[in-house]
Amino acid sequence: MSASKKASPDVTFDPEAEIAPGRALVPAVMKLNERRVDEGFWPKMRRVVAKVPFAKEALSVWYCAKDDDTPLAAKGMMLAALAYFVMPVDAVPDFIAGLGYTDDAAVFTALLALLGRNLKPKHKQAAQRDIERLRGEN
Repeated sequence: MSASKKASPDVTFDPEAEIAPGRALVPAVMKLNERRVDEGFWPKMRRVVAKVPFAKEALSVWYCAKDDDTPLAAKGMMLAALAYFVMPVDAVPDFIAGLGYTDDAAVFTALLALLGRNLKPKHKQAAQRDIERLRGEN
């Protein structure tokens, strides 16, 4: 951002607000993230459910992002975090033992700090059910 174009100090981000057309989220980016998540989330989750300590949180976020009641701004940020998780190349490659998912965990930690109030009990319950199923616990 150039010095002549500074953000006004009274502008704040409200993840609960709906996004006005042409503002904040670029619809094409959100659609791209949604497509990446739709194609890659479940295959990756099946592969890594036993390896990542934040699997339940990722699943809860997935259910929340798919919920029509989730505000559009929150949904866009959730889809971005989920897309980062499924992308094969990221800041710390996932195949590095012990470190591979630390960047993904940091993304989910930040996301939940900002938007965790959007996760409803139904999202968490669905995530727990899937974790048990994927890990063969039921």
